[in-house]
Amino acid sequence: MTSLPILTVLWAIPMVGAVVVLLLPAAARTLVKWVALSVSLAVLVVAAVIAVRFDPGGEQFQFVENYRWIPSFGTGYILGIDGIALALVVLTAVLLPLLLIAGWNDARDQTSWGGRSAHIYFALTLAVEGMVLISLVSLDILLFYVFFEAMLIPMYFLIGGFGGQNRSKAAVKFLLYNLIGGLVMLAAVVGLYVATAGSDAFAAGTFDFRAIVAAVAGGEFVMNPAVMHLLFGGFMFAFAVKAPLWPFHRWLPDSAVEATPASAVLMMAIMDKVGTFGMIRYCLPLFPDSASYFSPLIITLAVIGIVYGAVVAIGQTDVMRLIAYTSISHFGFIILGIFVMTTQGQSGSTLYMVNHGFSTAALFLIAGFLVSQRGSRLISAYGGVQKVAPVLAGTFLVAGLATLSLPGLAPFISEFLVLIGTFTRYPVFAVLAASALVLSAIYILWMYQRMMTGPLPAALTDGEHKIRDLVPREIAVVAPLIAVLLVLGVYPKPALDVINPAVTHTLTTIKQTDPAPRMAEGPVR
Repeated sequence: MTSLPILTVLWAIPMVGAVVVLLLPAAARTLVKWVALSVSLAVLVVAAVIAVRFDPGGEQFQFVENYRWIPSFGTGYILGIDGIALALVVLTAVLLPLLLIAGWNDARDQTSWGGRSAHIYFALTLAVEGMVLISLVSLDILLFYVFFEAMLIPMYFLIGGFGGQNRSKAAVKFLLYNLIGGLVMLAAVVGLYVATAGSDAFAAGTFDFRAIVAAVAGGEFVMNPAVMHLLFGGFMFAFAVKAPLWPFHRWLPDSAVEATPASAVLMMAIMDKVGTFGMIRYCLPLFPDSASYFSPLIITLAVIGIVYGAVVAIGQTDVMRLIAYTSISHFGFIILGIFVMTTQGQSGSTLYMVNHGFSTAALFLIAGFLVSQRGSRLISAYGGVQKVAPVLAGTFLVAGLATLSLPGLAPFISEFLVLIGTFTRYPVFAVLAASALVLSAIYILWMYQRMMTGPLPAALTDGEHKIRDLVPREIAVVAPLIAVLLVLGVYPKPALDVINPAVTHTLTTIKQTDPAPRMAEGPVR
């Protein structure tokens, strides 16, 4: 245990910051924004300190904090971070300041919050950040579950309070889908506690993740296969809804389109990653036999999601909905990499979580900046934008090329690793998943061609919908995202050096090894 509870500091800063923002005077709208931004930068500093001090070759979980919480329930306040969680913590900490800057004016037209719309908007955003961070570093299953569910509430209000015309319907749909998944998981969490209470491996029921995993790996805690499958299904269902995995994805397109661009990125690039993180953190080590048993089914759904998301994206007329469907395809790649249970697959999947966060943020926010000027999400309402806004068009192209995993940009490395890891064990699924590379080129390049090239409509050259190039505030958001995509595209080693040991430890715990290379048969010439 470290002398400074740095993981508590990490998640407490945005939570306390959210309260402070709410308590500021109603007239201090500008101050609210700067305080929220300062809080998010403080979180980034703490995350940077953790990243620098983290030893990839050391203990699996570092900066561990362990305090009594509710001893009678076998639950404690236990925090710790490994390489997988660290990658997502850094992603969250880097994106939040950029999202706050991107959404700087998102609350200005809201008048239904008693003159405190800016206070509520920025406080809710900081609350989501704090809840995501504690979910990523929690080593107590009940503690994780509490914040896994609690983060839905501020996100619901961000969608329903600050979104588009149909925001109320989208917010309710988002909440219902995720609450149903959470209720099923709650039953599984309680079931796991009862199973530990009835096992000789534990003196009493427990929610201690490390203790349960150690007992499972050592053969001391053995569950009835039917019970284990049910518990695995409860956890997996909740994570599949959150991720989302096809066919549990129906809430995502509406929520992403109706939310403000910054809130949509907060949801897709940060909050939804808790779902895929939960799969690799909880589903595999707690229920390794069930994960192996159901992996062909989950891989099948993931591949369907990869192809489905890409095909449906091609047919979209709404630019924001198109980008939302690309995320469904990308989440399919992430889940595929997790459940092929190979080193390359899981390392690629974890790196994909990070890269998807940055690429989706770049593409969605740039599109949002454009839509806010024109007032329309229809692709057909644009054309020739590169003539009047070359910086916007150029960064949009780079973000789009990153989304289709062009070599030299960050998502290519992660997608390549997932496909290689899949091919070594499931070559047919790898080939099917690879077809999305062609489909993604179609929807990204066709979208760019229709929106950014060709003749410039008269509506975009004069009047209130005249298109301008990115202003300094927008450049301050886009430039770091493009830089990260370029740097991780040519030099992903620092990220993989942190991720690989954690992945190896996970595979060793569940007793999975990479398939042996297959040699071609035939005479040697």
